Amino acid sequence: MSQFKTWIDEHFRGDPIIWGIVILLSLFSILVVYSATGSLAYKYAGGNTELYLIRHSTLVFVSLLVMWLAHKVPYKNYALYARLAMYLSMPLLLITYLFGSNINEANRWLTIPVINQAFQPSDLAKLALIAALAAMLAKRQNNIKDFKSTFLPIIIAIGLICLLIALANMSTAILLLATCLLIMFIGRVPVKYLLIVIMVGILGLTSAVFLGQRGDTFVARIEAFMDESEVPFQAEQSYIAIATGGVTGKGPGNSEQRNSLPHPYSDFIYAIIIEEYGLVGGVSVLFLYLALLYRGMRIVSNSNKAFGGLLSAGLSFALVIQALVNMAVAVGLGPITGLPLPLLSMGGTSLVFTGISLGIILSVSRGDHQDEIQTGSAMNRPKLKTALS
Repeated sequence: MSQFKTWIDEHFRGDPIIWGIVILLSLFSILVVYSATGSLAYKYAGGNTELYLIRHSTLVFVSLLVMWLAHKVPYKNYALYARLAMYLSMPLLLITYLFGSNINEANRWLTIPVINQAFQPSDLAKLALIAALAAMLAKRQNNIKDFKSTFLPIIIAIGLICLLIALANMSTAILLLATCLLIMFIGRVPVKYLLIVIMVGILGLTSAVFLGQRGDTFVARIEAFMDESEVPFQAEQSYIAIATGGVTGKGPGNSEQRNSLPHPYSDFIYAIIIEEYGLVGGVSVLFLYLALLYRGMRIVSNSNKAFGGLLSAGLSFALVIQALVNMAVAVGLGPITGLPLPLLSMGGTSLVFTGISLGIILSVSRGDHQDEIQTGSAMNRPKLKTALS
């Protein structure tokens, strides 16, 4: 037993509670997605429900493997990786918008040659921007108020990537902009600069509404949410699933609304969770995400380097805010967005990028606090605790 514990401690470092939360949600995802894809299997796979079970289980375990590999990399290396990925993601987003696969009237997907696997470059861009922003802020903590050398490169990066994403995926762009603002606030960026980012963001998102592919859909969903006289079909079916779930639910695999609710395995999987597992299941899932955010912010408070703290904060906020928005949509607290529930919804490469994000958070929590960014001597290099004060 002691040898097994030694092996675990050696190969699975980082916050053990985060490891537990991720593994628990991943296993629960396999169970819920298997239940929610029943009608999908009969429609596209001749009733072979095991096909989606095997496919999703494989992706879940691949995401866990990627998370493990990412957590083995010293987090200081991600400063360079993020910058390269950010430069790569910009032309990929543009190519996707012009020539990508059109699904639901939006070009969001590119197909990787040879393996014939589709992925959304917005997932890469989101991860890259958060990590690059953390690196830029950490490197410039000593001259954080300098507009030209510090703030201008940051606003250009945020503005370009959010605009390119918003052309085809407005909700993802809005959440990314909100996450960037949180990182900048934690990174001691002056409030006047944050207001400039908000103004630029509003201008860019407004431009995307008129120039992009999903502007009409975005406006229509906002109007539908504000109109109390008529409930959209997706929302109505979600409310029925939640209302019939009760306190303890109908039991695993006994969902009825999965046959009529659009995308019950992705966008509205939270409604299926409440229908099958009741209020108990829904609250438990919410608690796990809030616990994940709490542990991520614990890493921030314990980090003695600005880059590690900002990196953990940004990625934790990005994952949990998306989860909260997805759950809010399912219960009627927000307009329909089409955002999946991280770690639980059926997905492809989005699961892999979620695994990378969690692996980076775990890498920071390992405590490999070496000189990740050369900002001066150790006496003058600001810690995140100073940045938060």
